[in-house]
Amino acid sequence: MTFRTLRDRKALYEGPQPRISSVLSHARRRTLGAAALFACALALGGCKSIGGSSRSDPLQVAVPMEPAAARAFVEEWGRNYDSAPNDRYVAMTYARGLRVAQRHHEATAVLQKLAAQNPKDMDVLAAYGKALADAGRHQEAMAVLQGAHTAERPNWSVLSTQGSIADQMGEHEAAQNYYISALKIVPGEPSVLSNLGLSYALTKKLPQAEQMLRQAAQSPRADARVRQNLSLVLALQGKFQEAEEAQRVDAAPEQAAAAVASIRQMIAQSDAWRRLQQPAR
Repeated sequence: MTFRTLRDRKALYEGPQPRISSVLSHARRRTLGAAALFACALALGGCKSIGGSSRSDPLQVAVPMEPAAARAFVEEWGRNYDSAPNDRYVAMTYARGLRVAQRHHEATAVLQKLAAQNPKDMDVLAAYGKALADAGRHQEAMAVLQGAHTAERPNWSVLSTQGSIADQMGEHEAAQNYYISALKIVPGEPSVLSNLGLSYALTKKLPQAEQMLRQAAQSPRADARVRQNLSLVLALQGKFQEAEEAQRVDAAPEQAAAAVASIRQMIAQSDAWRRLQQPAR
């Protein structure tokens, strides 16, 4: 397998939308705006539009994130798929649109068929494994992703996705090992550092979580999700002013204040949040 840094970096954002704990799921529902802090937790879940276009590489096709535009994209590529269901480029592009539109079971079906036709195509297997994870089929996703790269030529994007799945399954130590392995390939990659920071938070290692997320946020490649995750971890430690400052990079002051106030209210009301704040022993 040839490692393609730009391509793999983009592929990372196609990974599963994690539900990393019941506490974070509750926070996702309560926080101002679905994307305010948790909609793209662990920097995955089809949360980034990918620019460019190449007939040979479906990962270069831009998939719109806005719901109406995403629906139109899916309709267009669905017609293309009906005309050429065995075309790898068409099938992968259509499946990416389906995943952005949260139609995970359909995406899985498309990629399952394509993977059966291309059992040694690691890009297809990576996409299929991520779609399985989107659909909540974590064990199957792990099995497929294991074949999407090799020990001799590991793919950091796949490693990070495997870490995300492990976190969702409650296997946080294994998840952290995946992220650390990915960082050996792409040191300083903000999306992986953000994933690792959230995983540390889930194991009550809040100072380590803050360290990873601060490092991630300092990268010129960091996006709003990284800073939102940093804001979360700061708030969990009672650093509300710093949490609000992190939010203000991407949001208006009143929106940043409302987002942090929502987290602060949950911390005050939830025993689960208080337990998470307690350091690991």
